[in-house]
Amino acid sequence: MKLGLGTVQFGTDYGVSNRLGQTGPDEVEKILKFAAANGIHYLDTAPAYGNSEAVLGAKLTPSHQFRIVTKTIKIGKSTITDDDVKLTLDAFTQSLRQLQQDSVYGLLVHHPDDLLSAGGDRLMSELKALKTKGLVNKVGVSVYDREEIDRLLDKYSLDLIQVPLNVFDRRLLRNDYLRSIKNQGIEIHVRSVFLQGILLMSAEQLPSHLSGFSSYLKQWRKILNLYSISPLTAALNFVSNLTEVDAMMIGVNSLVQLKEIVSISLQEVIPQDDIIGLSIEDSNLIDPSLWHR
Repeated sequence: MKLGLGTVQFGTDYGVSNRLGQTGPDEVEKILKFAAANGIHYLDTAPAYGNSEAVLGAKLTPSHQFRIVTKTIKIGKSTITDDDVKLTLDAFTQSLRQLQQDSVYGLLVHHPDDLLSAGGDRLMSELKALKTKGLVNKVGVSVYDREEIDRLLDKYSLDLIQVPLNVFDRRLLRNDYLRSIKNQGIEIHVRSVFLQGILLMSAEQLPSHLSGFSSYLKQWRKILNLYSISPLTAALNFVSNLTEVDAMMIGVNSLVQLKEIVSISLQEVIPQDDIIGLSIEDSNLIDPSLWHR
């Protein structure tokens, strides 16, 4: 199963469509138990996700089989110094402590500019050393667009990348770009499958600052009605059917939501030709970091 759990909701109130707030610890425990029993292998977290790491550490059983992926803290400087690298490594040690784990499956640089700044090679060198020590299985980057990926791959060998991808945001699918990355032996994890819930909304439910999605959502709903398919099913299937995708990280607030997702039959449900017009190129729409209320 390609499903993985994004855990930002376990540590903070996240998502434009989130009406339930931060997921409580008892609900997290139920979600993790159900996920483990239903073939979900990945957990995606980060120090930036509030107390997500600590919640996971408290609720994971010692014998769990999840592949945990966490991230680095943000340095955000034009030049990365040895002190910056030390702070990053100290933060990773803290992540292991919070998670109550001896090691993790993946460690992603959360902010690509930290590797593209002067001295970024120092940081990557030390992260790769964590692999040698057995503290990390795969080192990679959480990226936002093709330009970042190209610049990173010009400088570094990566094991894993996490990318945004959904029905509206197909920038990385153009000219088989994502497939070319996969062919380099890089594991690909996808986030933003529902675009923070936008793909599950109707045009009438959109917040005013996201009204630019209105025409696309109306067209999306028209296609879904034609095939009698739910937005959840169609959005999941779109990403799941991409052979170059190894895992898709889905955030949930409740066990009910996760059960609904797991129950969906993953198969090709909408011909690609029918959704060509839904691809959005405007970064101000498809990049949540650029949304302004």
